[in-house]
Amino acid sequence: MTVRVIIAEDSVLLRSGMVKLLKDEGIEIVAEVGDAQALLVAVAEHDVDLCLVDIRMPPTFSEEGMHAAIRIRAQYPHVAVLLLSQHVVGTYAAELLGGGATRVGYLLKDRIADIDEFLVTLRRIADGGAAIDPEVVSQLLSRNTDTALDRLSPRESEVLGAMAEGLNNAGIAARLFVTERAVEKHIRAIFTKLDLVQDDHDHRRVLAVLQYLRANAAGG
Repeated sequence: MTVRVIIAEDSVLLRSGMVKLLKDEGIEIVAEVGDAQALLVAVAEHDVDLCLVDIRMPPTFSEEGMHAAIRIRAQYPHVAVLLLSQHVVGTYAAELLGGGATRVGYLLKDRIADIDEFLVTLRRIADGGAAIDPEVVSQLLSRNTDTALDRLSPRESEVLGAMAEGLNNAGIAARLFVTERAVEKHIRAIFTKLDLVQDDHDHRRVLAVLQYLRANAAGG
């Protein structure tokens, strides 16, 4: 199935590069815009699967892309959103996952240079998954001073970081060269140490990720 994409990026050069890259991979570009307001108009006008959104866009180059993404998720829950940022900002990562870690992603722009990885991430999000840039996860973990997170063992921190990137248990097991059963054991330990009790109304996997992202949001 062809993925239909809107690109919202104020840099004409970067936007043009992404358009060519995605078209070469058989992805349909239904619109390309340079600011958040034009993005919202385009989403309302087109049948789209995913929006690639620069966090900082005109007129203030602060949080326009993030605010637009939050509106898109609220009004068009079937539309996936992949946010792009020049630098790690913890607040954005926490906001991104706040509504549930599905059909959302946050990548640093440098990640686009790894074309294969970028395309895999894009398709994962379009298919209903989630992804947080490994560098975002790494920097946020290194800044962590939260007491609850200090309870985690080094291996449990690795598992939590992989969870934040959007990996499922099989993916985490493959990365860490352990069994899925071992991953499940580590995840249970993470839930216990972060005081995330069983609740039918909350997704503990998302809450665990949010806990450390939010702990570092102020320092982002």
